[in-house]
Amino acid sequence: MAYRPTVTDVPLIIIDRLVPARAMCLADELLVDLPQRWSHTAGVAGRAADLAAAVDPADRDLLLCAAWLHDIGYAATARDTGFHPLDGARLLRRRGWPVRLCALVAHHSGASFLAAAQGVAGMAEFGDERSAVTDALACADQTTGVRGEPVFLEDRLAEVLRRHGAFSPHGAAHVGRAPYLRAAASRVQARLLTAAEA
Repeated sequence: MAYRPTVTDVPLIIIDRLVPARAMCLADELLVDLPQRWSHTAGVAGRAADLAAAVDPADRDLLLCAAWLHDIGYAATARDTGFHPLDGARLLRRRGWPVRLCALVAHHSGASFLAAAQGVAGMAEFGDERSAVTDALACADQTTGVRGEPVFLEDRLAEVLRRHGAFSPHGAAHVGRAPYLRAAASRVQARLLTAAEA
């Protein structure tokens, strides 16, 4: 069985705040039967912590929570539409998590492009804020591999196409989604440079 970190194994930047610790525990609970998805999620949360300087300090806990919770829609208990971003957002909403966090989960990593390609209804239930937080979440997710390892964005995009096929809904979404993700990553890098110079 794959190693599963506990609260004491996670860097202090993640556990020194109540809400990110709760998000990590919920992800751990929901993804217990999906060890590879858990590894990816933990990697995304670590990467989000690395990118946190790219968002307003008031939004850093939100970014970390979204990173921990972005893939909970894969859990069997979350299954509703079969589209994990929307399923995860709906589960969070049912459990009383903040609306903004639910929306970040629903729209993470350009999910609206894939939803359109798959004909998934319901994305309009959640606003897509297109902010520094959405950029940092997308960058963290798309620079973390399926086992939680760091990857380059272009390698991750290519891996998704290989896994799903160029003629799949992922392939159709790629036309709009890939430029969106590249632009998000570029904005994150620019914000990090600005933060480092301040």
